[in-house]
Amino acid sequence: MFLENLGIDAVDPIRLGRFWEAALGTTALTVEPDIYETRLEITGDAYLDLCFAQVPEPPTSPLRLHLDLRGGDRQLDVADQLRELGARDLDIGQGEVPWIVLGDVEGTAFCVREERAEFTGTGPLAALPLDSADPQRDADFWAWLTGWADADVPGIAPRTLRHPSLRGPLLEFCAEPEPKQAGAKNPIHLDVRLEDEDDVDEIAAQVAERGGRELHPDWGELPWRVFQDPSGNEFCLLPAPGASA
Repeated sequence: MFLENLGIDAVDPIRLGRFWEAALGTTALTVEPDIYETRLEITGDAYLDLCFAQVPEPPTSPLRLHLDLRGGDRQLDVADQLRELGARDLDIGQGEVPWIVLGDVEGTAFCVREERAEFTGTGPLAALPLDSADPQRDADFWAWLTGWADADVPGIAPRTLRHPSLRGPLLEFCAEPEPKQAGAKNPIHLDVRLEDEDDVDEIAAQVAERGGRELHPDWGELPWRVFQDPSGNEFCLLPAPGASA
């Protein structure tokens, strides 16, 4: 299994997808009115696809996963370039912080991070902070699920994972400000791709043993299966190429 997608709800997938494509320098894979996919190369064969799927209304659930862009010593310039693409400044109660909070073209908050040694080698997407009721437990869960390894980045979050190449964004497990709301769907989530040797039923059983659970949403027939991690954050298990879930 490996972490393949960053799934993002979008009222207008093409508009939002093109904004993030310009922001991150990714490469378009799918351009359709209801789905826009664009690829962020990490290193070698490793990548992360940003998948913008159409939803009927703007998401209203609190963000439990968001994007942190690398600003570095060009933080102000990067923020200005994003504003030119359609981003706007947001006040979400952050107070005096070294990062800049912006909203994308659909108003979803993200951050442009300051210079930090921990972001060396991340590329344009510095980090993916994920709210967690128990960062140590959830990091163990996601390390098993994705094969990502602990990153030696003290001071950013209680626990942080990274692709084994030590390239690409950090997956940060942050203490949640409040528990996941019952029935609320994360506007941004992660997807894991199975490989040919993976048995989805066996993995589903292990998800449950490790504190997660499978969901059965009334979304019709889907080629993937939907789960929650131990803190209630949704993710999908995508079938191996040529297989069905």
